[in-house]
Amino acid sequence: MVRTRKVALFVASLFSALSVWAMALAGQGAVESLVIGASPSMRAPVEALGLAFERSHPNVKVRVHYDSGLDLRRAIATVGNDHRFFLGTGPIDLVAPGGDELLARLESKYYTQPDTKRAYAAVPLVLVVPVALVEAPASFDELGRGAGYRIAISDPALTELGRQTGQLFNALGIAGDVKDRLDIASDARGVLDHLLLGQADVGILFGPDAVLEQERVRIVAQAGRPNFQPTIHSLAMHRYCRNRALCGEFLAFSGSREGQAIVKSLGYTAPDAP
Repeated sequence: MVRTRKVALFVASLFSALSVWAMALAGQGAVESLVIGASPSMRAPVEALGLAFERSHPNVKVRVHYDSGLDLRRAIATVGNDHRFFLGTGPIDLVAPGGDELLARLESKYYTQPDTKRAYAAVPLVLVVPVALVEAPASFDELGRGAGYRIAISDPALTELGRQTGQLFNALGIAGDVKDRLDIASDARGVLDHLLLGQADVGILFGPDAVLEQERVRIVAQAGRPNFQPTIHSLAMHRYCRNRALCGEFLAFSGSREGQAIVKSLGYTAPDAP
C-alpha cells in the first residue's frame, strides 16, 4: 500500500515537471521575431525603440540587420527577389535606412509596402558650450550680433554637418558676421576637441552627437524651422513583411508619445517639430 502510494506520488511529480517543461517549450516557441534592416547610423534610436517595443510585447523579439547605403539596398532587394530571405539569414519585416532618400528609391521599386512610411526622427543642429561656461548665447541669432563668440564648426566642404551649418548661417543672414570668427574642424569630433581645448567659445553639432557628450558640453540652443530643415528618418514596412499587423504596431509605436520620448532623449527631434 505504502509502495503504491510512493509510486503514485512519483508519477504525479514527474507529470508535473513534464508539464512545466512542456509549457516552457511552448512559451519559447511562441516568441515571434521582428527583423529590421537598418543603417548603422540609426543604431541608437532603432535599438532603443526595439527594446521598448519588446517590453510591451513580451512574445516579440526585435532583431536588427545592419548594412550601409548600397549594401542595405541590395540586402532589402534580395528579400524581394526570392520573396522570403536575404543572404541566407532570414527575412526583413521593416526597413530603417539613414535618411529618406534611400527609402524613396526602395518605395519606387516596390521593395516597401505603399503608404507605410512613418517618419520617426529628425536630426537637429544644436549650439553647445562647455558645461562649466556660465554665460552663453541663447540662440543661433546671437552669434551674429557682435558678441564676438568664436565658433567651432565642421568643415563645410567635407562634411554634412558643416554643409548644414553653412546653410543655417545663410538662412539666418549672419554668414558674413561670423565669417572671421569660425574655427573650422575636420569633423564633429574635431568641433568638440576645439571647443574643449579653448580654441572656440561655442560649437555646432548634430543633436545626437551632443547628447553623447552631455557630461562635457551642454546644449544652449537648437535650430528650428523655417531657417533649418533637419534630415528626416523614417521607417517603412517591407513588401514581404511576415506579420503586417505586428509591423503596423511597431510603426505606430515609433510615432507614439512613448516612442517619441525615447527618440528625443537620444538628441533627435520630432519629425514635425516647428
